[in-house]
Amino acid sequence: MTLLSVTRDVCAVVGVALPQSVFSNITGNRTMQEMLSLANEMAQRIAYETRDWNKLKKTQTFPGNGTQAAFDLPADFKRMLLTTEVWRSTSALHPMLFVSDTNDWINRRAYGWYNSWGEWTMMGGQMLIQPVLGAGQTAYFAYLSKNCVALASGGYGDSFQSDTDTFALDERVLKLGMIWQWKANKGGAYAEDLGTYGDALNSVAGRDTPAPILVGRKTLSTTQTAYPWPLPT
Repeated sequence: MTLLSVTRDVCAVVGVALPQSVFSNITGNRTMQEMLSLANEMAQRIAYETRDWNKLKKTQTFPGNGTQAAFDLPADFKRMLLTTEVWRSTSALHPMLFVSDTNDWINRRAYGWYNSWGEWTMMGGQMLIQPVLGAGQTAYFAYLSKNCVALASGGYGDSFQSDTDTFALDERVLKLGMIWQWKANKGGAYAEDLGTYGDALNSVAGRDTPAPILVGRKTLSTTQTAYPWPLPT
């Protein structure tokens, strides 16, 4: 469903005249201005605040050169995943230590201290890594992309730019979210609509992560295999 299709469905429910276009003559159409603002807000709210959607997960690799200690974050970076670790290519056994306190980071640099696995923090739109990655070494991690809109003109963005743009995630959840929020914004009764939205969001979120394969009462990933033959050497 395009932005226009979603908006027309929302308008049909909330009692607003169905538009032929969201963007055409929008500067003189207060209702479509509000609809566009609501569509962007709800799309970003669903994409960024509810879960780490598989479709928006991306990975980044920083190459070392022996001198660079600060790396620009990707242009579409929104936030780290809830379980993200940053790894060095020199160790696949343990991630680098995240130093959350800026004062602690500065103090450790002043004294030349760092964790034996390496450590990292974020500052000024960059990821800082110590000790410096050597030439041929890399640091890598996963993050959530901010680009939740598929642009009809090509590529992805973080907001709708035309009637034919589409939401990168579930359009029905976007529609239901816009309906309850529109009613709430206008002082109408919205509790039932909010419940319908919540149910739909939970259903889609539940299907976003594959169900584990169970062996007895354990997931397959926690079940160990016993080899009846000698292990390779």
